[in-house]
Amino acid sequence: MNHTQTTQRIQITTADPSALGLFGLAMVTLVASSAKLGWTDGVSFVLPWAIFLGGIAQLMASFGDAKHNNTFGMTAFGAFGLFWLGVGTSWLISFGALGEAAAAAVDPSQLGIAYIGYLIFSIFMTVGAMETHKVLFIIFVLIDFLFIGLSLSTLGVAPEATHKLAAISELFIAIFSFYGSAASVLNTHFGKETLPVGKPFGIFK
Repeated sequence: MNHTQTTQRIQITTADPSALGLFGLAMVTLVASSAKLGWTDGVSFVLPWAIFLGGIAQLMASFGDAKHNNTFGMTAFGAFGLFWLGVGTSWLISFGALGEAAAAAVDPSQLGIAYIGYLIFSIFMTVGAMETHKVLFIIFVLIDFLFIGLSLSTLGVAPEATHKLAAISELFIAIFSFYGSAASVLNTHFGKETLPVGKPFGIFK
C-alpha cells in the first residue's frame, strides 16, 4: 500500500512592529531630553515613560520583529527596551525605592561604564542601519552621539558640554523617531510612500 504524504505550509502575516517601537523611542527621548535641556525638572515623571514607552513598547516591537525573522530589528528594539528598563531601575535605586543602603552605595561611574557598553553596541548597529533606510541610520548616528555625551558627562569629562551634547542628540532622536514611526504607519496604511525614509546606502549588499 502506498502512503502519500502532503506537507502544507501555513504563513501567518503579522504587522510591522517598527512604528510602535519608534514611537516608544520617540516618546521617552522627548520627555528625557526635556529634563536634560532644563525645560522640566527631575526624572520622577520621566520614569513612567522610560518603563512603558522606552521599555515595554520597544520590547513588544522586538518580539514582533522576531516573528518577522528580523534579527536587526529584534536586537535593536530589544536592547534599547532593556536599556530604558535598566535606566529606570537605576533611578529607582537612587530614589531609595530599593532601600537606603542601595541608594547610599550608588556609584555613578558604573552607569557611565554601562553607557560606554551601549555606545559600542550602537556603533556596530549604526553600520547595520546603513542597509535599512536613511532615517533609521540618522537615528542611530544621533544615538551614538547621545551615548558619547552620556558616557563622558557621567564620568565627569567636560560634564557641562557633554551633557549638552547628550541633551541635543536626544531631542533630535525624538524628532526623527516620530518621523520614522509616522512613515512606517502611513506608508503601510496607504500602500505607497507617503513619507520618504531614504533608500539603503547599498555599500554592504
